[in-house]
Amino acid sequence: MKQDIYILGGVMQKAQEIYWTLYNVDVVNKLTLSALALAIFRTKYYDQENWPIYIPNRNEDTFIRRGYYGGHADAYKPQGENLFYYDVNSLYPYIMKSFPMPGGKPVWHGHLQDQDLDHLFGFIEAYVECPITITRPFLPYRCEKTKVLIFPTGKFVGVYYSEELKYARQIGYKILPLSGYLFENKKSTPFEDFVLDLFEKRQEAKKTGNEAMSYVYKILMNSLYGRFGINPHSTITEIGNYDRYKQILKKKEFIDGQPLSNDCFLITYHSNTSYVSDSDWNPPRISAVQLSAAVTACARIHMYPYISRSDSYYTDTDSVVLGSPLPEEEISSTELGKFKLEYILKKGLFLAPKSYSLLTTKNESIIKHKGPAKGVVDDEWFETQYADIDRIEQVTVESNFRIDWNRLDITKMETLVNLGVRINIKRNPIFDINQKWVDTDPKYIVELDGNESTILQY
Repeated sequence: MKQDIYILGGVMQKAQEIYWTLYNVDVVNKLTLSALALAIFRTKYYDQENWPIYIPNRNEDTFIRRGYYGGHADAYKPQGENLFYYDVNSLYPYIMKSFPMPGGKPVWHGHLQDQDLDHLFGFIEAYVECPITITRPFLPYRCEKTKVLIFPTGKFVGVYYSEELKYARQIGYKILPLSGYLFENKKSTPFEDFVLDLFEKRQEAKKTGNEAMSYVYKILMNSLYGRFGINPHSTITEIGNYDRYKQILKKKEFIDGQPLSNDCFLITYHSNTSYVSDSDWNPPRISAVQLSAAVTACARIHMYPYISRSDSYYTDTDSVVLGSPLPEEEISSTELGKFKLEYILKKGLFLAPKSYSLLTTKNESIIKHKGPAKGVVDDEWFETQYADIDRIEQVTVESNFRIDWNRLDITKMETLVNLGVRINIKRNPIFDINQKWVDTDPKYIVELDGNESTILQY
């Protein structure tokens, strides 16, 4: 343990030296990579006078955050052969550099039904109709009950970035804006210099074989956007006396309290929840969710022409698996926003988002499976599971470092886990006449979210 601590200390000192030399920022004062990236952006690249970033208030943050969705992850076809696996070069940094971002203070508009969508820029609650002929829907919808993000056909209401609504309309959606926060459209971005400088330095590091510095620049580029979208709802753990414990115990935010001594308690509670008073609202100091939401929305726009192809098998945020190769002009290992060919696949099994098995032409096996049993699955399990998709087996999962925060215990634990795959969570499976799973269809929903009378009127 002593040797490990010495090594880690040396690594941290080297990292401290690198970031201080490059950016005059001390890593000791930053708890996360995203906070470090933000400090570097503000210190060296942020032009506050010409591009001020607005920090939303409680109402603005709550509304816009409804339009903050993650990357698009879907399994379209369960299996295929002779496939091409592509990744985008630095997708989010490319979007941050290339797409206009919402700037200035947002203005609320409660009646947008008569407005031309082309003239709107911001985050809009809209009524959406997606035709059933679109087999790879574009707009996301988060189910309130399951919290699962799906891409359905049907009729629904949601909050979206105006640019993705305009794109959806181009591909066949019907859009009716209802209300929203509109921003100043400067047709510009505050991140161009940040991304271009770091990407250029990363390319230089790669050329000289300095993989460590290449990683430094990559992680900084990819960490910035998420910091603006940090969720104000969080879990706080503090040590307080008995009076403090009684004070928090009476509130809905209370989670747990453990006595450490007669007048000392370990207290855990939620902060910035929907039922706290305005005086108790204390979000992170720099949280501009409109930027993060715009970045992820524009990333989905960039990816859609590829994942909507009929030979698309699987997608996850910045990657796509296709049945035929992309044109040469869309491929580059060095150009931002273009695709690089990661693997040519002999075979791929795609059971669910983040659950797949790949065999490359170099006979390399690549497995990904989300969940506690990810360490026990192998190629054979994927083959068996695909043959009997409803199969569920119990497996033992061993955790060597399980932390019980309530009791401050660290234990080794063995847990029985049901290992299987639910294939109908995000899309509906399609079976052939032999009951073999061969394809999927999107979900169809009708969710008007209390706007029926307004929608019917128009």
